[in-house]
Amino acid sequence: MSTIIKTVNPFNNKPLKEYEPHTSEEIDHILQNSQKAFLTWRNTTINERCRLLNNMAQILEDDKEDLAELITLEMGKPLAESLSEIEKCVTVCDFYATNADDFLADELIDTEASESFISYDPLGTILAVMPWNYPFWQVLRFAVPTLTAGNTALLKHASNVTGCALAIEKLFEKAGYPQGCFTTILVNHDAIEKLIANDLIKAVTLTGSEKAGKAIAATAGKHLKKTVLELGGSNACIILEDADLDKYMDTIVNARMQNAGQSCIAAKRFIVTEPIYDEFLKRFKDKVAALQFGDPMNNETTIGTLARIDLADILKKQIEDSVAMGATVVSGNKQDRAYFEPTILTDITTDMPVFKEETFGPVAPIMKVKNAEAAFKVASETRFGLGTMVFTQSIDTAQSYIDSIEDGAYFVNELVNSDARLPFGGTKASGYGRELSKEGIHEFVNRKTVYIKH
Repeated sequence: MSTIIKTVNPFNNKPLKEYEPHTSEEIDHILQNSQKAFLTWRNTTINERCRLLNNMAQILEDDKEDLAELITLEMGKPLAESLSEIEKCVTVCDFYATNADDFLADELIDTEASESFISYDPLGTILAVMPWNYPFWQVLRFAVPTLTAGNTALLKHASNVTGCALAIEKLFEKAGYPQGCFTTILVNHDAIEKLIANDLIKAVTLTGSEKAGKAIAATAGKHLKKTVLELGGSNACIILEDADLDKYMDTIVNARMQNAGQSCIAAKRFIVTEPIYDEFLKRFKDKVAALQFGDPMNNETTIGTLARIDLADILKKQIEDSVAMGATVVSGNKQDRAYFEPTILTDITTDMPVFKEETFGPVAPIMKVKNAEAAFKVASETRFGLGTMVFTQSIDTAQSYIDSIEDGAYFVNELVNSDARLPFGGTKASGYGRELSKEGIHEFVNRKTVYIKH
């Protein structure tokens, strides 16, 4: 028997709404509708698809206050951050509305043939399994290029943001997309394997944990279906001795504390060279102390709760286990249900959970190293490969270490972030494949070689 899906406000622990999961019969009907929609949608012109993207952008802009409130109620981030998330969704619509025609145009190749080229054909229905931390952005950055390439999409969202999932489906309907183009399915996690096995699902994308990624990839591989995995991260934030703290301290703190630290691309390991360490620690501590916790619906609140109580429990254990191994709590480390006080730790070693595991919350482990060479060496001691950020006034120094970092992103004097114009994704335990940019719209197409002789 399917379990009722319940959403809860993590700030006050009050229930929001209950949802009945789809039955097996309803799922079959949704799959058939998606396939039926694909057979028509794939023949829609690029101009028409881009027109609908422009509709979507306008609706997001018009409805952003209501949508932002829904995000904040369901997962607890401050309202200002939720508004920024919706505004970012507008940018991805605008980007592909402007560029999709070029990205999907046949690519002419000079060969001995009279004509040869690569065509980019849609695959069919793509299943997306998405997380709660950016409940609109994570979905739109997948759905916008995927649908614009001519595919249809099914969304299995995190259950604690079910209201957001259904709101996204309504956005596509309101923008004028044909019925079945984008559908939210309400199922529990145990139904995902059966979905992937269905012949009507042509590929799968997941943004989530390493454990979930392995399970999805194994199931998809068994059925010879492509996957794109955007998994966890343990991004290093390297502070070299010439870093401009006056200019970038707010950026550095934001890199860890935005969204209460619940981001795969957040700065999760601060590696600071010895000459600047004391000054950095003092400034970082002062900035973190100034963060304002409160009702995330209030404009004065600058840091919210974690999205669920169990997430705060996990973070608490990672910190306590690290303290038992010698880490020092400089500030924070207090939990109240889903709220976790921003925490700073020092005396970090590479074998501690807060260094070697992904920490999904507002904890900043700060490690002192001798110099730049040591900093980059320590930064590379991780299973993850999502992103690295370096703060320095010596751009030449930063550039000299680009090849030594295996991550999917390398940001200098800026926090790692996703931008519709740039490919986004990781390496190693952070997954594979790319979202966004030209690379993202090409993930779920058949790159067909066409060779013609007269």
